[in-house]
This record gives sequence, C-alpha cells and structure tokens, in this order.
Amino acid sequence: MTSPHQADFVLEPDDTERLANLAGPFDGHLRLIELRLGVEIASRGNVFRITGREEEAVARAERFVRALYDETAAETLDSQGVNLRLSQSNVERPGYAPQEVAVRVKRGTIRGRGANQAKYLHAIATHDINFGIGPAGTGKTFLAVAMAVEALNESRVQRLVLVRPAVEAGEKLGFLPGDLSQKVDPYLRPLYDALYEMLGVEKVLKLLEKNVIEIAPLAYMRGRTLNDAFVILDEAQNTTIEQMKMFLTRLGFGSTAVVTGDLTQIDLARHVKSGLRDAIDVLREVEGVSFTFFESRDVVRHPLVARIVGAYDRRDAADQATGPAA
Repeated sequence: MTSPHQADFVLEPDDTERLANLAGPFDGHLRLIELRLGVEIASRGNVFRITGREEEAVARAERFVRALYDETAAETLDSQGVNLRLSQSNVERPGYAPQEVAVRVKRGTIRGRGANQAKYLHAIATHDINFGIGPAGTGKTFLAVAMAVEALNESRVQRLVLVRPAVEAGEKLGFLPGDLSQKVDPYLRPLYDALYEMLGVEKVLKLLEKNVIEIAPLAYMRGRTLNDAFVILDEAQNTTIEQMKMFLTRLGFGSTAVVTGDLTQIDLARHVKSGLRDAIDVLREVEGVSFTFFESRDVVRHPLVARIVGAYDRRDAADQATGPAA
C-alpha cells in the first residue's frame, strides 16, 4: 500500500479572523477543498497539514490554500466563491480521484454503491444545484435525503425543504376524499419514509412541528426565497418548464438544491414538455450545476428490479428505432 504524502506549513500572519474566513462556517471551505482535490486538511491555529495519496495533489492543495489565505486579507469568502476559485485555478487534474463522501446519519455511515452513486454524493457536496436522473431504485432520493439530514445535523443548513409535484396520475385530486393536505400527502409519502429511516419517526415529527423540516407540494414554493436550506425536488420529471424555472430560482444564500427524476416515468399530458428534460438541455453547461445520470445497472433494490428496468429500456430503444408496435 502506498504511504500517504503530507505537507506541513504555517500561514502568516497569524490572524484569527482571516483563518476563520479561510476555514468557513464549520470548516465548510476546507471540506470543499478536501472533496474537490482528494486530500485531507488538518489545522491548529495557523499551522496546517495536508495529507493525500498523490504528492502532486498535496502540493496543489497547499498552493491553493496559501493563495486563498492571501485573498482573505481583502475579501470575505463563501462556499460559492471557493468552488469558483477551484474551477478557475484548474487545480484538479484527471487521474486524481476526489475524496469519497461518507454520509453520517442515525442509521450509520452511508457511502455510494458504485461509481455513479459516489459521483452523485461528491457532486452534492461540492455544487449548489444538482440533478440526479435515472430509473427507480438507483438511490437518487435516498442519498439526497441522507446528505440533507447530515447538513442539518452539522448545522450547515437551518432547515430542510422537500418538494414534489402533485401530478394527477389517473385520479383527479378534486374527487379524492379529504382536505388539500390529505389529498397531497400520498404524493409526499416516499419523502417521509426516507426521513423516518434517517432520523427516526419521533424526531421527524418534532422537526416538522417546529417547521425545521417542511414537506410540501411544488405549488407552495411560488414567491419564496429559501436561505440556509437544503431543498430537494423529487419526481421532477412531472414538472412543467415554468415550474422547474420557478423552483430553481427559489434558491437563496447558503442553500443547496437537489433535483431528482426519471424521464421514463413522466405523467404529464403528452403535449407538455417535462421541465426536467428542458433543464437538461438548458443548464448542462452552466457553472455550478451538476448532473448525474443513473442507469439500470445502478439499481440497488431487488436484482429483479434492475432486469425489469433494463427490459423496458430495450423495448423503448426498439420503439424509437422502428416505431411502437401496434
């Protein structure tokens, strides 16, 4: 096994305010650098140690931290600015694997199963807006909720907002019994289930009462700005273009958004283009937005689910090539 490389250095001048600015709230800036560069950063006051598998990666990280510290003399840093500097400085290089993201929640430590899940977790940790797109059972929503719960537990955000479009798939909401809340609740049930598994039922109910966790239909987001929040839009394939734009522009300072969906499960009217499909076309090249595309091989449910998804994918591909069978 290759011995880790390390660099020890001192940042001058020894200024408490500048060091706090460099590290960010709850060392969030240092964590971003770790995740993007695949290194570990330890500090005590102005004394730093960077450890990593690759000597060149450690050297690049040291240069970046030193340069960032110089900037703290005249500027207050934020996570978006640190991410932008990482991209502009071109310190990442092919061949240097980013650090694995381990999510710590009540049920234990969660890591990505396979390359796509690991990439997805890393993207959420290092981007403000993230899209997870693929078939059922690939962990899109589960991993997003896990990241949200960890962010809340570590006080990196003040609240969780979990959203779903309440699309009528076969039944008209107006004809279902109960008030609006009771009609919409079944659409949001998968989000409740994920939270219960992460936090336990009692804690979830308490946080819902305090409005620290909010689970709501997408229509309730109009006109709001969400600061210091972790926001998840689930089943995004059932948003319209206008709804998707509305949701993405709700994001405020200190917030992270994750959008999940499956383009093979669109319940919109045939003439309505999915807001998720449109967002892929419009936002693919936008700085700060990440896309992770899952496939049937990423399914982590019962093995038969992956084979079922694969069979439908093959049928859909054949239909596109020859036209649907009569």
